[in-house]
Amino acid sequence: MKLIVAIVQDQDSNRLSQALMKNNIRATKLASTGGFLKSGNTTFMIGIEDIRVEKALQVIKENCRSRDQLVAPVSPMGGNADSYVPYPVEVQVGGATVFVLPIEQFMQF
Repeated sequence: MKLIVAIVQDQDSNRLSQALMKNNIRATKLASTGGFLKSGNTTFMIGIEDIRVEKALQVIKENCRSRDQLVAPVSPMGGNADSYVPYPVEVQVGGATVFVLPIEQFMQF
């Protein structure tokens, strides 16, 4: 058994949730917040048999895509202003951060 923890951008959350259900993969959704952009994320926790891990990862990969986004930088408070860039910066967001962990026991009641 494995526990898949997938952290996805909120924009991909509903699409991924529907795809998981379509593929008969049960998941628990948790609201979370990213540290870098402080934007909303959704964390999916999936308990799954070893033989179905690759299918679950494929579904996640197909439904969570990265995209470019303009972000206004935060001004330095008391820091070095020499490296401060006062205009929006384009960064890549989205996709999925996925952890696959071994678990000893998994039960559904």
